[in-house]
Amino acid sequence: MPTHAAGRNVKNNASISAYVQSPIGFLRVSGNEKWVQAVEFCEKPDPEADHIPDCLRRACQQLEEYFQGKRRKFEVPLNLRGTVFQKRVWAALRKVPFGRTLSYGAIARAIRHPYSGRAVGGANHRNPVAIIVPCHRIIGHNGRLTGYGGGLWRKQWLLDHERKVAGR
Repeated sequence: MPTHAAGRNVKNNASISAYVQSPIGFLRVSGNEKWVQAVEFCEKPDPEADHIPDCLRRACQQLEEYFQGKRRKFEVPLNLRGTVFQKRVWAALRKVPFGRTLSYGAIARAIRHPYSGRAVGGANHRNPVAIIVPCHRIIGHNGRLTGYGGGLWRKQWLLDHERKVAGR
């Protein structure tokens, strides 16, 4: 269950944040009663909120299960905000199997924009839902790790974790 939760009101839409302490730092899970809108790394949790919606509780629980090696796929409703192109990229990322990696070019080809590897990288960088939308599984065409909003050390940790769990 969430370690902490904090509430805030964003443009008259109630947005709540719950927090998960993971082996690679705190994760802020934000959304409302209906869906998750963001999962992002943060330094520390904000003050506790009075109520955490069930949707966010499920997301936190599933993230904890992921870090325990008990979950490979997430089943929480998402409300991803972005361009049509970004949403296509994010949908393709969700199809990359647990414990596997693909290149930016492979994602570009998968969404039928074969020459848009750099744009895929930009969409990856703007992914609002870390780990659940597994942008960490996307690497350079030469097999090298490239940028990750949470830091390359976290990307490496996530890839190593998935390989270890998948190898069981």
